[in-house]
Amino acid sequence: MTYKIDITEDAEIDLSFFKPYERKIIITGIKDQLLHEPLKETKNRKILRDNPIAPWELRSGKYRIFYEVINEIGTVGVVAIGKKEHNVLYIRGKEVTI
Repeated sequence: MTYKIDITEDAEIDLSFFKPYERKIIITGIKDQLLHEPLKETKNRKILRDNPIAPWELRSGKYRIFYEVINEIGTVGVVAIGKKEHNVLYIRGKEVTI
């Protein structure tokens, strides 16, 4: 089954904080990793413990894509995108704790 990717308004704003080459890396990661089997844990995808952002995280280099899956309609909703530097996550340039 191929899933539909839905990038929320908030995630679009998050994307705007990145340079064009970074956006390309992020979008490529989303397309490569989330179109098929987004609920399967892999080296780059994992389910997160309870947090206010999203239930799943995709790692694409130093970038983190947070998403949820609506299985009934076959949609992956990208809800936030950030950048990890060392052990600190930044979304829209601000430090975020998960």
